[in-house]
Amino acid sequence: MYVTQGLHRHVQQCPHEVSTVCAGRTRTHAQSVNRIARLAGALRDLGVTDGERAAILSLNSDRYSEFLAATLWAGGVVVPVNFRWSVPEIAESLAEVGARVLAVDDALAGYVDGIRAGSPGLQHVVHTGDGPPPDGTLSFEELVAGHEPVDDVRRGGSEVAGVFYTGGTTGRSKGVLLSHDNLLTSSMAYLAGVPTPTDRVYLHAAPMFHLADFSAWVTGGIVGGTQVMIPAFDPVAVLAAVQEHRVTDLLLVPTMIQLTVDSPRVDEFDLTSLRRVLYGASPMSDALLGRAMKAFPNARYVQAYGMTELAPIATLLTPDDHEDPARRRSVGRAAPCTEVRVVGPDDAELPRREVGEILVRGGNVMLGYWNRPEETADALRGGWMHTGDAGWMDDDGYVSLTDRLKDMIISGGENVYSVEVENVLAQHPAVATCAVIGVPDDTWGERVHAVVVPAGGAPVTLEQLHDFCVDRLAGYKVPRSMETVDALPLSAAGKVLKRELRKPYWAGQERAVH
Repeated sequence: MYVTQGLHRHVQQCPHEVSTVCAGRTRTHAQSVNRIARLAGALRDLGVTDGERAAILSLNSDRYSEFLAATLWAGGVVVPVNFRWSVPEIAESLAEVGARVLAVDDALAGYVDGIRAGSPGLQHVVHTGDGPPPDGTLSFEELVAGHEPVDDVRRGGSEVAGVFYTGGTTGRSKGVLLSHDNLLTSSMAYLAGVPTPTDRVYLHAAPMFHLADFSAWVTGGIVGGTQVMIPAFDPVAVLAAVQEHRVTDLLLVPTMIQLTVDSPRVDEFDLTSLRRVLYGASPMSDALLGRAMKAFPNARYVQAYGMTELAPIATLLTPDDHEDPARRRSVGRAAPCTEVRVVGPDDAELPRREVGEILVRGGNVMLGYWNRPEETADALRGGWMHTGDAGWMDDDGYVSLTDRLKDMIISGGENVYSVEVENVLAQHPAVATCAVIGVPDDTWGERVHAVVVPAGGAPVTLEQLHDFCVDRLAGYKVPRSMETVDALPLSAAGKVLKRELRKPYWAGQERAVH
């Protein structure tokens, strides 16, 4: 199997149907594939062949889609970049994977000089925006126009298709290696669990660098239909796009759903075309689900639980499952092509309803972490992906999350690892020591909260910490709240007892994960 396989089928079976819609541009499957084949020829001339990495730093667009497909068509490996990272974080990741080509749009072109300084192996920058290409960059459209179409190399199977960065327990992002088989297994598992017609109209409102939306892009390559892109999530932009393009399928994290359905303008739009709303990162409350059902009267809901290392789906809570209020509190059952079990510290499976670590096995499980053999071996020990999430399984196989074994915070659908934030806060002269935890937040699900022991009793404010962190961390990692304490609670071994810090914030909550 290879990710570009569906493109050939679409050109053969429905060449004149609409493939992509973006910024006033509408292209058929035949037109899109012709552009992809031409761009692939250009990328091959730039050295993107046989597993070489090509990165993209961009808001959503049809050119984003074409760049992904062209890189794979040329035999390369895609590296979607989180545009919310700081320039040093981006440069470090590109240097680590040895990316030789970077695509960048108008919104993020200002990052290029800093990225080049920190990633000396970067040889070419392709400008995907509508404005004039900045000095030292290549025009996307000129590359397409100036090259003849080349044949798809059909690199696939267990070969690496992409490197997708995620957070890590060490506090530093890890590059997750996903093969063509991994990505296609996950997408086909979704399609088996949630049958989807080929005339779907999917809206890319979540960022395309995120594996959840990337997976939806892969799914579109399998089933066909139309993919509509808006640059970034905005509640009114989502509502307008659904109405204008008669969108049938939409993926959002619950925070985005809440902002959309609670928009004061929601009643101005015809949203009756929506048939499926996929969400993840956290469960939806019954109250929010009720408001969403009212706003999208014809839509049915699907929750997917997983992680980047699982390409990304482990379990599915299907539309039918959402009809049962008890099951809505779970994250569903193992997706087709996937096994899930809950184990104790010895990795032995636990009896039903006992809490342990959630493990996953299947063709969707990653190849490993980029240049991290020890961490790969630990995560995949015994042939199972150890998620680091704690939960339990009922008698029918429905999995419920209870807590995280890893020190991770999910804020607005973004993974934040506390150690990374702590390492930055500890550099502030007014901070003697600190701990970072996730606390409940009505808007973001969880927010980053800093518990600080001031140095020498000196005063320290949230504003000071914010200003200090903002140049060193992506915005979503910067603490949104803080408290000062005289000392942090420690175990006998000297380890900070974060569960004690969390207790007052999570008391009375249904689950210790939002």
